[in-house]
Amino acid sequence: MPTVTQEEVLSALKQCYDPEIPVNIVDLGLIYGVRVEPAAEDQQDVTVDMTLTSQGCPAHVMIGEQVKSRLEQLPGVRNANVNVVWEPAWTPERLSEDARKQLGIE
Repeated sequence: MPTVTQEEVLSALKQCYDPEIPVNIVDLGLIYGVRVEPAAEDQQDVTVDMTLTSQGCPAHVMIGEQVKSRLEQLPGVRNANVNVVWEPAWTPERLSEDARKQLGIE
C-alpha cells in the first residue's frame, strides 16, 4: 500500500472547520506540522501538530476529534494523533490568501 503523503493529509484536513469561522483549518493556518510514520501491516501513523485561534477556544475538543476522525478515514492510516500546541501563537498573518478572500480581508 502506498504511503499517505503530506499533501493527502492536508487535503483531508481542508474538510475540517472551526465551527465559529467559515474557513477550513488548513487555510486558517492552524496546521503547524504533519508527520507520517510507518506502522504495522503496511499502514502509517499520522501525527498533526496544530493550534487554535485562541487558547480559550470552546470547540477545541471537537476540532481535535474531527481532525483525528478525518485522518483515520484515509486509506492506509492506522492511527492519527493530534497535538495541540500554543507556540508559536496563531495570528491572522497565518491566513492563506483564500481565507483572506473568504473573510473579506484585504
